[in-house]
Amino acid sequence: MLNLERNFMSNTTPLSPAYSPANDPATAAPIRLTEFSHGGGCGCKIAPAVLSRLLANVNMPLLPPDLLVGTETSDDAAVYRLNDQQAIIATTDFFTPIVDDPYDFGRIAATNALSDVYAMGGTPLFALALVGMPLGKIPEEAIRLILAGGQDVCKAAGIPIAGGHSIDTLEPIYGLVGIGLVHPDRVKRNNQALAGDVLILSKPLGVGMLSAALKKGTLSAEGYADMVRWTTKLNTPGIALSAMPEVHAMTDVTGFGLAGHLLEICRGSKLSAHVEFDAVPVIALAAEIAQSGTATGASARNWDGYGNSMALPDGFAKWKQNLLSDPQTSGGLLIACAPEAAQRVLELLRAEDFGNAAVIGSLSTGSARVDVL
Repeated sequence: MLNLERNFMSNTTPLSPAYSPANDPATAAPIRLTEFSHGGGCGCKIAPAVLSRLLANVNMPLLPPDLLVGTETSDDAAVYRLNDQQAIIATTDFFTPIVDDPYDFGRIAATNALSDVYAMGGTPLFALALVGMPLGKIPEEAIRLILAGGQDVCKAAGIPIAGGHSIDTLEPIYGLVGIGLVHPDRVKRNNQALAGDVLILSKPLGVGMLSAALKKGTLSAEGYADMVRWTTKLNTPGIALSAMPEVHAMTDVTGFGLAGHLLEICRGSKLSAHVEFDAVPVIALAAEIAQSGTATGASARNWDGYGNSMALPDGFAKWKQNLLSDPQTSGGLLIACAPEAAQRVLELLRAEDFGNAAVIGSLSTGSARVDVL
């Protein structure tokens, strides 16, 4: 269980979403959390090519029939059927700081971790906290604010943090185990897309670009606000989308970039994808940063990991390629649905303030690859 002061979780009043530790006299001394980590957010995930090599010789055990979703298609979470009406979703996600503000770091990490539950079509039930902190290097008040940020996100999701585990580490690490519930017939896998489906993306790309600018000290206050806005926005529409039979597949876009997670859908569903780059929503400032030549190291590693599965038109700009592989922290839902349901899906997303949601392409029969137009 978490090794915290006994009264922290039970007696501390949750901090408001508008709270900023920069205005708290208790944290007046500046601290840059990103200085303690070599990478941040989902950009510190192991590159897909390396991960494939690491897992290549791992023998898969016999799988029980009630394990509806395991590791076979690199889906977002495990799903285990309890009975004809209920299945448990279990997932975990944690990373090193993507921002310097402790409270914002906690919020971003928690939002990102719960996203996998929503991406499977589930409703979160509770969470467990995963905490690794370099004690003696980071003030205890900053650690408290990280935990408070995670707590407030879980409160917004309507769930408790019911426990967890903490260790003393060289880099700050925070995240959650997310436990959710879904009807077995409403699980949204990443391998059930159909030929003819359209692809919808709910959040704009560019978080990795903003993160890179932040590390360089060149990100504007407006850019930081955009970054926090999107990375702390819960993917709650996944719950309603699970009730739509016309939604055939779903995943969230995180560390492997839009291209990488779309390839997972293609490989699992044995289909090809066509993406219209100009239709892909992108954070405006992130596009400017990308055009300046900025990119994360993870973006290049991601692209290398796609192999020959990506096809770009002649003359396709490098900055556009970098956005396609840009690692997203707490990114949007990537949805494959029947064409006749696309407008209803967009209306549902926009009703929940995902105003940038857009149709970005389609799926067809063919080898598992992505053609960018």
